[in-house]
Amino acid sequence: MAAPVNPPRGMRDFLPADKARREHALGIIRGVYRAHGFDEIETPVVEDYARLHAGLGGDNEKLSFSILKRGIRPEALAAAAKAGDAEALADLGLRFDLTVPLTRFYASHRAELPPVFRSIQIAPVWRAERPQKGRYRQFVQADIDIIGEAGPLAEMELITATSQALAALGLQGCVIRVNDRRILFGLLERCGFAADTHDRALITVDKLDKIGAAGVVDELREIDAAASERLGEVLAAVEPALAGEGIPLTRSAIAAALPGAAEQPGAAAGIENLAALGEALAGALPEGVELRFDPTLVRGMGYYTGTIFEVAHPGSGSSVGGGGRYDGMVGRFLGQDVPAVGFSIGFERVVDLIALPEASGPEAVALIADADAELADLLALKRELVARGHRVRIEKRQKNMKALLARVAAEGFAAIANVRAGVRDADALELRPLAGGAAPGRLP
Repeated sequence: MAAPVNPPRGMRDFLPADKARREHALGIIRGVYRAHGFDEIETPVVEDYARLHAGLGGDNEKLSFSILKRGIRPEALAAAAKAGDAEALADLGLRFDLTVPLTRFYASHRAELPPVFRSIQIAPVWRAERPQKGRYRQFVQADIDIIGEAGPLAEMELITATSQALAALGLQGCVIRVNDRRILFGLLERCGFAADTHDRALITVDKLDKIGAAGVVDELREIDAAASERLGEVLAAVEPALAGEGIPLTRSAIAAALPGAAEQPGAAAGIENLAALGEALAGALPEGVELRFDPTLVRGMGYYTGTIFEVAHPGSGSSVGGGGRYDGMVGRFLGQDVPAVGFSIGFERVVDLIALPEASGPEAVALIADADAELADLLALKRELVARGHRVRIEKRQKNMKALLARVAAEGFAAIANVRAGVRDADALELRPLAGGAAPGRLP
């Protein structure tokens, strides 16, 4: 007996019902984003190795799949491998996110794009993850980004569009957690951490939900024991609020959660930014989506420069979306800074939380053909029904009709029509619903 042939580890096949649910969700997301004025683009699945390893992707760079150079000689391959020189082996790699390709795209096409460019990218990306629930080596990201707008309007548009997309998908109970990297750096400075240790310290703070305030303090003692104790006091003070209903995104609530934070110039600018967001978005989000301030939110990508956000849902153990402002990233390609901010829906996690709705519009019909039905007649009937807007499949009658009907119903067909020898007119077909108990009728 042959062994089962499975897809590569960490990658998946999708059966028709799964694919239908995914396409349904993608259609909703695209429709909402386009309604909010975003335009879809497409970029190659590969980028230059040097670009993917330019320090823009944080830890994701370590998870990128590289592509060997063409025509590399065995002796050169062996020497590069022995020396650990990855760049001598590879000149291309599979993209690990959609942000790095977007910044390259913008730098390439800036002259052809509007001053403020609103983009949609929905496409697969690849990471050499250790496969586990919710983490795959190939997965789809659904991103919107605004490049060229420096003010909070960009964040407001992204949060509004994303929240409406989540609501349109039927997700209830979503919480968009918001912070500003400037507040984080100001907090670390106020606690006494040296500037050159901030990035390292934030990596540890990002583990708060896993190891708790005490665990964060223990790890940070290696950097600065006194500063870590002061930070621990702040984290312990905000933990109860974060574990409860959360902290409202208002100036007074932020000040109460982080007393004295506004004394740091950078943090003060971040607080004003978040207060403006909270004020503008108050009452503007759809039902089932809430906005909360989270002073412990870090986001792992080092390229974030200001506002950062993440979406939590009670049905998922991990975030179902996130993003932030990355004003310095485009400048790496252009030689001048361009403001940019993006929001990504974690599509693989979201699609597992939604149900495929019942089909609407023209019905999907399975034509059940008798053995003596003429092939030309069957094709003519199918052609006519497709022209009327139906989805049509021809199935041969079989002994076990119960199994056949169950299968086509599971595959999304709402009705059947028996085709006997000599039937050539679609109007003569009698429609039999597969569910719901509706009376037989004629096809429209």
